[in-house]
Order: sequence, then C-alpha cells, then structure tokens
Amino acid sequence: MDYIIETKDITKKYDDFTAVNSVNLKVPHESVYGVLGPNGAGKTTLISMLCTILRPTMGSATVNGYDVEKNAKEVRGSIGIVFQSRALDDILTGREHLEMHAALYGVPQKVRQKRIDEVLDLIALGNKADEYVKTYSGGMKRRLEIGRGLVHRPKVLFLDEPTLGLDPQTRENIWEYISKLNKSEDITVLMTTHYMEEADKLCDEVAIMNQGQIIKADAPINLKRELKADTITIKVDNSDLFIKKAEKLDYVKKIYSEDSYIKIMVERGENLIPQLVNFANQNNIIVESIELQHPNLEDVFISYTGTSITEGR
Repeated sequence: MDYIIETKDITKKYDDFTAVNSVNLKVPHESVYGVLGPNGAGKTTLISMLCTILRPTMGSATVNGYDVEKNAKEVRGSIGIVFQSRALDDILTGREHLEMHAALYGVPQKVRQKRIDEVLDLIALGNKADEYVKTYSGGMKRRLEIGRGLVHRPKVLFLDEPTLGLDPQTRENIWEYISKLNKSEDITVLMTTHYMEEADKLCDEVAIMNQGQIIKADAPINLKRELKADTITIKVDNSDLFIKKAEKLDYVKKIYSEDSYIKIMVERGENLIPQLVNFANQNNIIVESIELQHPNLEDVFISYTGTSITEGR
C-alpha cells in the first residue's frame, strides 16, 4: 500500500524529557487517520514535526513523498493545518481571512476568488463571508479555520483537537464537515483527539498514543473486536445468589456488582442474553432488566495503557 504520511522511529527530546519516542506511522492516501490520547501524550509535538514546525531529534518522516527535514518547503505546500489554539483576527471578515491565506500560499490571482467561493460553500459560510469574524459562533470560527487550511488545495489536512471546547451539537456538525471534506475533496485528514466518540465515528484508523509512544494502531472496529469482551448489565431480585451461581458458568469471564446492577464480561454477548435469562428463571431469580454493551475505544485505551484517557490528562 502507498502511504501519504510515513514516519520511521521519529523522536523529539527536550533535554532529559522525551515528548515523542520512536513513533512509526503509516497513513494511507485519502483516509481519516486519528491519533488518540490524553493531553500530554505527545500528539501535538508529533503533528508539529510532520508540519515542519519542529525538527525531529531522531528518526525521519515523509509527507506526500517529501522528507520533512530535507524538503520542508514542499511539505508545507502540500499541507493545511488547524491547531488547537485559535488564530483568527476578529476585525477581518471570513472572506478576508481566506484571501490573505490564499495570497500567502501563492494561489494564482486569476483563480483565487473562485477557489475562495468554493471553500466558503464547502464550509457553509457563504452567507456570512463578508461579516466580521467577531460575530461568528465557535462552530463557525472552527469551520473558517478548516476552510483556511483548504484554500490552497493541500493533499493533507492536519487537525489538532478540531472540536476542543465546542458544545456537543457543534462538535457533531464539525464531524460532518470533516467527513464531507475527506470524501468530496479526496483529501487525507490526520487528526489528534482525546474524544473517544470522535475517533470512533470519524477515523478509518486510530493510533493510540500514550507517554510519547504509539501503543497500538488499527481500524476502530478491529481494536474493539480484539478485546473479545462484551458487557452484559443485568438487574435481578437476588444479586448475591445470581453472582454465586453465574460465576461458575464457563462462558462468564468476569462478574461483579456495581451499584444495584451486575456486570458480566463475556464473548459474543448477543448470543448469551437468552441463556442468562433462562439461567435466572431456572434458579427462581427474577430478571428486572438486561442490557448488552459492546467494547468501546475507552475500553480499548484502558486495556492497552492501564488508565482511562481522562485520568491520563
């Protein structure tokens, strides 16, 4: 497979502190690739090296076929960047922001306005283009920042925590725009996030990063399948008896009580719910409720790092 981003043992050290430690990434063309980890994991440092903002201490990386150290100019011409911190001028309009960025990236004058209009339509800001940014909502500002990173038609768009600080509804709207960009513009998106749902919903592949290292990388569905541990949550009228009896069942990997519920770890839980109900009936135990939950990326993160992503922040 041909990769648009590839790193080989890329490392960044600050004196005795290693922010990024021998990271190897392979990002396929036209994919949405997520680097998932808590604040301080090294995600922003990694992106900064790929964008030529920071020089690696050791190792190497290529973006769009260009070496990030030897061909920094070509790398910069191939990418768009949206960092965590806002970098918009409130006294400029949305259109003026895009015009300035297009000029800086050398978009030819004769196609500049057409390109800007296309981007404004893509980020759904056409009707707000000539209004000052200070009148924009948080979601509109984020869309403008994404649009600014697209106006020169990069091959790769880097998004560092693209929905940080946004409300849930706005966050979902930004997810839709990112998906649309990836599909309609044939653009590769590399994004960092600490939002599990964001990584699960958007990314074709996710790399779990913790303490400067990539612990595991795969498609979200494959990462979750590897755990082989569904959780069945059941409420019964006699918890102690149910646990005592059920812990002897060969398909129960783990069973414990949590509040007034019983949690049972099993494989292929959808096939076992009828059996558990029958098992309870046979032991004269009344089932009040039963629910199945498949593993999520939070479970995956905990299994590989030993901590939740919020604890690691």
